Amino acid sequence: MAALAGKTGILLGGGGFVGGALLHFFKGFAEGSVNLFVPNSKKLSLAVADDIRRYFERVKPDFIINCAIAAIGSDPQLSCEINYLGAVSLARAALELGIPYIHVSSAAVMPSGTDLHEEDCRPLGAALPNYTKSKLLAELSLAQLAARGLDHTIIRLAIVYGTHDHKIQGFQRLLFAVVNRGMPLLFTNRRARHSYSNVRKLPLFVAHVLAHRAEFSGGIYNFVDPAPVPLGGLILTLRDSLGLRVPRTLYLPYALARLGMGFVARLVGLIARLGVEARLPAELMFLRNFYQSQTLSAAKLQGSSFVDSEPEATVFSELPYLLQYYVRRWEQLGLIKAGSREIDGPRWRAQQFVHDPTELLRQVQEESRQPFLQQCSLEGQEEPPP
Repeated sequence: MAALAGKTGILLGGGGFVGGALLHFFKGFAEGSVNLFVPNSKKLSLAVADDIRRYFERVKPDFIINCAIAAIGSDPQLSCEINYLGAVSLARAALELGIPYIHVSSAAVMPSGTDLHEEDCRPLGAALPNYTKSKLLAELSLAQLAARGLDHTIIRLAIVYGTHDHKIQGFQRLLFAVVNRGMPLLFTNRRARHSYSNVRKLPLFVAHVLAHRAEFSGGIYNFVDPAPVPLGGLILTLRDSLGLRVPRTLYLPYALARLGMGFVARLVGLIARLGVEARLPAELMFLRNFYQSQTLSAAKLQGSSFVDSEPEATVFSELPYLLQYYVRRWEQLGLIKAGSREIDGPRWRAQQFVHDPTELLRQVQEESRQPFLQQCSLEGQEEPPP
């Protein structure tokens, strides 16, 4: 962080899941050495170019981090204004000021497949979903601006996991569906595997990228855990760690899943006509992705100067903390019944034994550094036999 000491930055999207993690890092762990401005949409709307100009004239930043997005299910205008045109406006400002621009993008711009590298992108076309199209357009325009001298780095995230997401979306929606017994069967197949991004590690990478511009300028990096995760195995691990009976270990074919979702969509439409607010989760537009693999290569990231301080941390090793955090939060919000989802320690250890023995070994090694006989009270216990 020494290279960033005294610098002033602007963070767009600081109220979201990813932006909140970056804000917490720079305000806390950076010990105030970085002066970070985090404007909300009332102070700086990415849809209004004059807002950007006035704010930048006042703040005079040394770098920009953009992780602001319009929601996945947003209409074409909002997706275009925030995800695309707003991102380009920020990049143009960075170009004119001669400062770095860090753009947080998404694996949505990449096709299905395995071991996908940074240059693997979907072809631009009108049929793409609004979210995908807008994020892809932003990346293409940044490449054009780079030819004119823009100092930028694109960080692509896959399925993001971590605590402190205040919305039920993405990976947290999967957690909620399992915890709330809303998934009777497995909406995937045995082959589908995906990459995951640890939100807790991202701020360290962003800080490193800002401090080493000569290496990272103009680059695109897949910021993902190296090992892909089978979706079915992850869901079953969640189920077993909570001691639930559902979802059953039955893989629902995609054709049936699509048929069922179509019926539900029509039902929701009828309910909405009655004046009752109802809508399907926006993530369902990516239902096909539940049945197709998309694994991103971390080779370029691992070959860089950035060193992962927690290489053993995976979505499986983080599940106990994620479940404890979100179950407690959803109980407090009244979304699930209090005390109805207890996390069983021995059962969880058994799941680690099956799916993540390396993490289990690390935890046992850490516990072994503590006194063993003093960890439990022996009062009231019978004397051991001679």
